[in-house]
Amino acid sequence: VSKSITSLPNKPFLRKITKLFDSREKLIFENRKVDWAMAELLAYGTLLNEGFNVRISGQDVERGTFSHRHAVLKSEDSEEEYLPLNNVDSINKGLFRIYNSPLSEYGVLGFEYGYSQVDPKTLVLWEGQFGDFANNAQTIIDQFITTGERKWLRMSGLTLLLPHGHEGQGPEHTSGRVERFLQMCAEDNIQVIN
Repeated sequence: VSKSITSLPNKPFLRKITKLFDSREKLIFENRKVDWAMAELLAYGTLLNEGFNVRISGQDVERGTFSHRHAVLKSEDSEEEYLPLNNVDSINKGLFRIYNSPLSEYGVLGFEYGYSQVDPKTLVLWEGQFGDFANNAQTIIDQFITTGERKWLRMSGLTLLLPHGHEGQGPEHTSGRVERFLQMCAEDNIQVIN
C-alpha cells in the first residue's frame, strides 16, 4: 500500500506534486514515519487492499482540507486524472471514489447517508471542513444519522469528518459545536472521536 501511494506514473506532474511524493516516499521508507496525511491514505489503502470500497465527498476533498490529501492528481499537460489509491496492488482490490461537492451540505450529506444504507462494503465519508458546513446539514444529522436506527431499524456506517471547530477564523468558520454532537450520543447511535 505504501509503495502504491508514494509512486507516480511516468507522466508530467507539477513540480510541487513530484516533490510531495518524493518526500512521502522518503518519510515512510527511509525515516520509517508517517504524518497525518500518510496515515489517512494508508488507512484507506488498507481497506481497499482488503476488498472494501472507499467513497469520500465534500468541498475540496480531492486535495484535502489543508492540501494534505492529494488523492486526485492531474497531469500537467493533459488534465488527465490519476488516483494513487486506485493503484494499490491487490487481488481483492476495492474501488476508491472521491468527489468534490458543491456547498449544498444538506443535499450532499443526505445522498451519502442513503448511499451508506445500500452499500455496506463501502466506507462512506463526508467531510465538512468547517463547523458551519455541519450546521447546514444539521437536519440530516438530527433526523436521519442519529435517529435512523431507532426509527427504521437501519444502521449506517456513514463517517463525518469535521476537522474544524473554534479556531478563530471568524463567524463563518468557527461555529462547529462539538457539544451538539455529544448531546446526540445515546444508546451508541453515534460515536464522536477527536
